[in-house]
Amino acid sequence: MISLPTVTVVLLSAAIDSINPCAIGVLILMISVVMGGGKSTKRLLLLGGAYIFAIFLTYLVAGLGMVYFFSNIPIALAEYLSLFVGALVIAAGLFEIKDYFWYGRGFSLQIPGYFAKKIHEYSSSKATFGGVMFLGAFVAAVELPCTGAPYLAIITILSVDFSIWAFLLLVLYNLVFVLPLIIILLMVAGGAKLSSVKKWKEESKGVMRLFLGFLLVALGWLLILIANGTINFG
Repeated sequence: MISLPTVTVVLLSAAIDSINPCAIGVLILMISVVMGGGKSTKRLLLLGGAYIFAIFLTYLVAGLGMVYFFSNIPIALAEYLSLFVGALVIAAGLFEIKDYFWYGRGFSLQIPGYFAKKIHEYSSSKATFGGVMFLGAFVAAVELPCTGAPYLAIITILSVDFSIWAFLLLVLYNLVFVLPLIIILLMVAGGAKLSSVKKWKEESKGVMRLFLGFLLVALGWLLILIANGTINFG
């Protein structure tokens, strides 16, 4: 059974990863389109819920696919892969910390401009159930390679001994990951001003990157310690 430290690591990683500027930004844009079209609160909740569920499902399916890939790697190579992933996650964390102090200078982990433009176009015009489901899946698929380092680290840890408990932790991670989106949707549906949510999102981006950066460095180091046998969960 998965030990408490692993549960803590999963929850902490998911909580910090959940403050995702891209997914939050697209949800805010979609809400503004729905509200601008004079749709009812019920319609807003339906479309927003579909968008959030699509992100949840896409991330979960992608996570299971990566678990299957890691689980089928020969044991002789598994340690080296974990070391590589750990180094990769640490590098991602350093880039995030760099962006807090020197945003826009050098390489940054962000969605390419072409895909960012497409996301904006879709979110501005696809205010239908099928459209927002596609939008959520598209956002998740595009941002996963750019901002999915915490998820990759957790998947690598869970794939060491994947069981029903590890699967439930994977589901828990994704539930926590979409929790801020659910909270924002319910707040706006309950009467909160969308402008206030937008302001919070813009003001918090830098701090989000800083916290995410430190988390990634810690997760990467944890992966390296697990790979060389210094730490063993279970």
